[in-house]
Parts: sequence; structure tokens; C-alpha cells
Amino acid sequence: MSKRKVLLMGKSGSGKTSMRSIIFANYIARDTNRLGPTMEVEHAHVRFLGNLVLHLWDCGGQEAFMENYLASQKDQIFKNVQACVLIYVFDVESRELEKDYRYYQSCLEALIQNSPNAKVFCLIHKMDLVSEEHRDQVKVVC
Repeated sequence: MSKRKVLLMGKSGSGKTSMRSIIFANYIARDTNRLGPTMEVEHAHVRFLGNLVLHLWDCGGQEAFMENYLASQKDQIFKNVQACVLIYVFDVESRELEKDYRYYQSCLEALIQNSPNAKVFCLIHKMDLVSEEHRDQVKVVC
């Protein structure tokens, strides 16, 4: 059986838990409005495609949690089991994109130290809220 650790990280309110709920728990998009903010780290184990087990770590994105992950929990959060994937979610509506990017950079550094073979994916969430003429500008930044 193959196991993968999947870290879902990003700013609070970026949509990490909503995406997790839609993809892995069959939520309907409108039902995600009832989800509250993630406190600390929520763990879920999902069997996928028969013999693949995903260990989902949905990391709360509030500033205090992000600071804690990077300061005192770095080894625990960013250490892999056999393989590790970081999915970092950016909220296109964020008013603090520079700060979000700094956290992303810090997460990358911690991941390189603890899981050098990890794969990294960035998701730009809520692009449907950006007008067509501004979408290329958002893509260039990322």
C-alpha cells in the first residue's frame, strides 16, 4: 500500500478546507459556507484509487498557527513519511499577498530542509472572481 502525506497550507479563508471537503468528502460547493476556520491541524486519511492512502494535513492558516508551524512544529509538519506533497492555496482576493508569499517562501524552505523530494503545487483560488482582463496579471505574479 502506497502512502502520501498531503499538506494543505495557505492563509486563513483561502479555501483549503472547502476544497478538501468538495474533493474528498463529496460536499456540494454551497455547503462549504457552513465550514468554520481550521484550528491547528485537522488530519484525515483517505483511501484513493484502491491502494493509495492520502494522509491529509489541513493546516489552519491564521497567522498564529502559521508562525507556530514554522517556529516550533517545523519537524513535525514538514517531515515526510514516504512521500510528501505540499498544496499551497493562494486567495486571489487577499489584501496581504506579499505576506502570503513570504509564508509560502518560508514553507518551501522548511519543506526543502525536511522533505527535499516533496512535490509542491500552488492553487490560485477564487479566480472566477477576477475579471477576464486582470487574470493574466494574476498569473504573471504566480
